[in-house]
Amino acid sequence: MMRAPILKILLAGGLILLSGLVPRLAQAAETITVTDLAGRQVTLTVPVKTMILGEGRFVPTLAILDPSDPSERIVGMMGDFERFDPAGFAQYVKKFPNIKNIPQIGHGSAESFSLETSISVKPDVAIFGLGSGHGPGARHKAILDRLAAAGVPVVVVDFRIEPLINTPKSIDLLGRIMGREAEAKAFNDFYAAELKRVADGLKGVTEKPKVFIEIHVGGRDDCCATMSQGMMGRFIDWAGGDNIAKGKIPGAHGLLSLEYLLVSQPDIYMATAIGGAGVTYPKPGRIVLGPGAGEDLARTSLARATARRGISGLTAVKTGRAHAIWHNFYNTPLNVAAVQAMAKWIHPDRFTDLDPQKTLETLFEKFQPVPLNGAYWVSLGTGAEAASK
Repeated sequence: MMRAPILKILLAGGLILLSGLVPRLAQAAETITVTDLAGRQVTLTVPVKTMILGEGRFVPTLAILDPSDPSERIVGMMGDFERFDPAGFAQYVKKFPNIKNIPQIGHGSAESFSLETSISVKPDVAIFGLGSGHGPGARHKAILDRLAAAGVPVVVVDFRIEPLINTPKSIDLLGRIMGREAEAKAFNDFYAAELKRVADGLKGVTEKPKVFIEIHVGGRDDCCATMSQGMMGRFIDWAGGDNIAKGKIPGAHGLLSLEYLLVSQPDIYMATAIGGAGVTYPKPGRIVLGPGAGEDLARTSLARATARRGISGLTAVKTGRAHAIWHNFYNTPLNVAAVQAMAKWIHPDRFTDLDPQKTLETLFEKFQPVPLNGAYWVSLGTGAEAASK
C-alpha cells in the first residue's frame, strides 16, 4: 500500500533534481567559432569565465549582460575607465568594490598595453575594440598574434566606428560568448525599438539643418576638434542633421578651423562634456555632465564654453540652439538615448512626443546595475524652452 506514494515521492524528487540540472546543462562548455566585428573567425570555449578588456569602459557594457557583478569575469583591463570617466568609475567601484582590485594591463593607449601582464592573468578571451582609441584594437595585428600564440583568443567588438549599426551586433556577440543570449536579446529589442522611433520621425525629411559638434571642450587649446566619419558624427547622421565636418575631415575625428566654422555658420552647435562632477582639472573650461553632475552646473559650464572668442559669435549660440552632451556616449551601447536627444534638438517639430530622458532612465533601470544620477545632456535654455531645443 505504501509503494505508490513512495514511488511518487521518488519520481517527484527525480524531476526536481533534473530541473535543477537544466540550467547547468545549458551552460555546459562548448567550443564554437564566431565572426567578430572585424570579420575575423575566432574559435573559443564558451561560456567564457575570465576575460581582459582592451578598454576599461567596456565594463558598463558587460553589466548589461551580467548585472549581478560584471567584474567577476574581468581579470585585467586598461585604465581608461578610471582616467577618462572618473565619476562613472567611482559609481561602479561603489557598487562593485572588486573593480578597484582588477589588474591594469595598460593605461590609456595601445602603446601602454602590457602583453606580459595580459597573458599572466590567464584569460579565456580578450575583448578589443574595432577602432579603439585608448587601447589595443583590431589594427594591432602583432598584439593579436602574440595573444593567439599564447592561447588567448581575441574577440573584436565595436561601439565607436559604426556605433548604431554595430552596437546590436556587438551585444549579440558578447551575449553568445558569455552565455547571456537572453539578456542580449532583451537589450537589442529595446534598442531597436527606440532607434526606430527616430527613423520613423524622420520619414519624408528633405531639409537637414547644419550641425557642428565640438569635442573635448576645455581639454585642449586649439579649435575646433570635431567628429566626422564615426563616433558621434554618425549620431548626427541618424538624427537627421548635416554634419559640416563631413567632406572636410576624412577620418573619424580631426580639426576644423574657427574661420571655417564662422563662415559655415551651423544651425546647431553641440559640445561634448569631458568634465566630471567633483573632479578638479588643471585646465578650466570643461563642460561637466554625467554621473553626479547637476543640471545647473552643467548649464553653467556650457554657458562658459559658448562664451569663448569665436564660439560666442556663432548664430546657433546667439539664438539658443547650443547644447552639450556627455562625451562617453561615443563608446557605449547607451548611445540610442543620445541619438534621440540630438534628433529632438535638430528637428524639434518632428519629435514633440519623444522623451530621450525617459529612454535614458529606462536604459539604467532595466540594463544597468547602478542608478541614473546626473544630467547627461543640457541646453543653454531652461525649462520648457530647453526641452524643445
